[in-house]
Amino acid sequence: MTIYTIQRGDTLYGIARKFGVSVKDITDTNGLSSVNRLMIGQALVIPTEIKPTIQVNGYAYPTISDVTLALTLPSLTFISIFSYQVTSNGNLTPINDQRVIRAAKDSNTLPMLVLTNIGPTGRFDSDLAHEILANETVQELLISNLITTLRNNGYAGVDIDFEYVYPMDKELYNSFLEKVTTRLRQDDFIITTALAPKVRENQTGTLYEAHDYATHSRLADHVIIMTYEWGYTYGPPMAVAPINQVERVLQYATTVIPSKKILMGIPNYGYDWTLPYQQGRPAKSISNTAAIALAQEKGVEIKFDPVAQAPYFYYKDENNALHVVWFEDARSIKAKLNLVSKYELGGISFWTIMNYFPQAYAVLNSNYQIEKF
Repeated sequence: MTIYTIQRGDTLYGIARKFGVSVKDITDTNGLSSVNRLMIGQALVIPTEIKPTIQVNGYAYPTISDVTLALTLPSLTFISIFSYQVTSNGNLTPINDQRVIRAAKDSNTLPMLVLTNIGPTGRFDSDLAHEILANETVQELLISNLITTLRNNGYAGVDIDFEYVYPMDKELYNSFLEKVTTRLRQDDFIITTALAPKVRENQTGTLYEAHDYATHSRLADHVIIMTYEWGYTYGPPMAVAPINQVERVLQYATTVIPSKKILMGIPNYGYDWTLPYQQGRPAKSISNTAAIALAQEKGVEIKFDPVAQAPYFYYKDENNALHVVWFEDARSIKAKLNLVSKYELGGISFWTIMNYFPQAYAVLNSNYQIEKF
């Protein structure tokens, strides 16, 4: 129990944020209503079981269902709507985002525009990024179009998610970020960037080299580190986000980026591989709830890997082919959330929230207060 004495200028909301509790926690404990006038010198009892406050982002496509939105938005600080795709002439490909934006605002969740270099093929396009980053005239038009869209559509800010940028374009990407953040700050827009999961600054590979952790940290309000896809569609069977690999990324990231700026990525899905693994044969994406239902249907035991801190199981299909499924459950989510506390991170980011997974939000809300604006 903590006793707090009201100071000049205090509000219930401000006190709640100061101690990492909710306004309801304070009002219920002290027999107040939210409209009670606070008196300078008044003593308040602050509940003893104080849960830390974190920020939670969820990526969503515009097609997310109303039911899933209603279930998920109370547990989100931001909803990042995926995505506005840039074109080589600086335009943005529009999306039908108004329904999601309205729902977000009704729940005090901040809608974020996601800006990507996804090309006509539906994949992140290195050449498209280069065309933008190498042409200052196109960049100026892009930034102007971005600001217009943010204002007109009622977004709180932007998540810049340029992936597979050519290593040779690293400084051009840094320069672009400098320009866009300078302009956006004039209107108080929130700026987030998405970063590949690096374990060292000089990590090689097109996914990693142009993502300069130090520059993104300096320019952005938050960074979302995409700590998933170790197990992926065309890769060998393994956990999507093994805890040991995720922690390696955080160990490096927190030496370069203030920990409170980091939102750690958490996958809300798994993969189903046919065995034996054959290179080039894709795994099938599966939701966590569908994975649990499949294990129940097949009557197989769900095992838990102590190193990856992730669940998996084997089953045979109707053709007697053996499969292995790696996914997330309450235990693996809790293990990842433990890293938030260990490294004092700003919060987490779910990719994606399209399939509602109640266990994830139950674990999240039992351990943390979710910051709302």
